[in-house]
Parts: sequence; C-alpha cells; structure tokens
Amino acid sequence: MYNPYYREFYQKALVPIGFKDRIAHLELNVSTHSTHWLIALEGQPSSPGSEYYHWKVSIYPSDEEGSFIYNHPAYCSPMLECFNSAVDLARSFETYSKNDEIYSEYIQKKIS
Repeated sequence: MYNPYYREFYQKALVPIGFKDRIAHLELNVSTHSTHWLIALEGQPSSPGSEYYHWKVSIYPSDEEGSFIYNHPAYCSPMLECFNSAVDLARSFETYSKNDEIYSEYIQKKIS
C-alpha cells in the first residue's frame, strides 16, 4: 500500500463487511468487489514541518487481503488532535462493523 499524503498510517482492523452494510455500500457505489472494511488511523502534521500530528479515522472498502484504494474511503472522520481519541473512535467503528452497523449506526448519521 502506498499513500503519498500521510507519513503515518496505521491499520487498526480488517473486518468482514456484513450483509446490511454490503447492501448499503452497493447502493452508494456502482460497483465494488470489497469483502472487508479496513479501519485505519491516518496522521498528518498539524502544520508544515511540525512534529505534532492531527489524526483521523478512515474506513476503506477492501478485499480479504487488505488491498484498498487510498483515495476512495467509505468514510473519514474529522481531524482529531489527540491520538488516543482517534484510537477510541477506531474501536467504535470496529464494533459497529462487527455488528453490521457501519452504515446504519454511524455513516448515514454523519452523511445526513
């Protein structure tokens, strides 16, 4: 995986996409061969040259091996100033995903 925009990229989880999430994802995307969600923490410097990072949590559709397209996430959170907050949010997404509720419980609320 190559992501030219971030020096920091941490894959948190690779979780199978549940039936309800697969249907919702297919309704929003014309074609997809994704079988899993890849949940990741992505960091970027808060300002050019800074060693202080801001973080976001991204959810990418992927295959079972974790291959994904970095510029097409299903969801990206707002930037968070605290790494621990990003980790907590990623854990929440992992729980939503395991319960087949990524779209119904979180993404659709954020989109609307």
